[in-house]
Amino acid sequence: MTVPNVLSILRIILVPIFIIYMLNNRTLASLVVFIIAGVSDALDGFIARAFHQKSNLGAHLDPLADKVLLISAYVTLAIFGRIPSWLAVLTISRDVIILLGVLVLYLNRYPIKINPSILSKATTCMQVATILIVLSNGYLPFQFLKVYAFWVTALLTVGSGLQYIRQGLIILSQGVNSNFA
Repeated sequence: MTVPNVLSILRIILVPIFIIYMLNNRTLASLVVFIIAGVSDALDGFIARAFHQKSNLGAHLDPLADKVLLISAYVTLAIFGRIPSWLAVLTISRDVIILLGVLVLYLNRYPIKINPSILSKATTCMQVATILIVLSNGYLPFQFLKVYAFWVTALLTVGSGLQYIRQGLIILSQGVNSNFA
């Protein structure tokens, strides 16, 4: 059990705390928990690379922790009307489609290694930024960006999802055993 794995597990443990704070309308506490989770994500990646603590478990735990946190945040914020429900559905649908694509490739015995593209990384960053903007309402002065953040997040999410679908179809149609990026 490496330090990065412990930090990923911590991030998973923070999810129910984040949701409880949201359910109790404790937005500032939710924001703090979300920021702590974000810092732990950056820290676990840094420690894994800098101190050669990458592991197979970590390769699965880290993205799982990220997705559980993001999906929980989008669902909770949509339920409370803080983000448009269409944005939550779009964001979650992309992740479900990617997961189903990976499952199809796995079941067809294609060895895959997921290497997120620049577009995918930009999508995740924008999804996180959107949550931060929404949660910081009343605490920071950049709320005028919220509507723009919704649309930029949506566009990046669709673009990234289409990129994954395209790559998966290429792999399936050509029988290419390559990276899924």
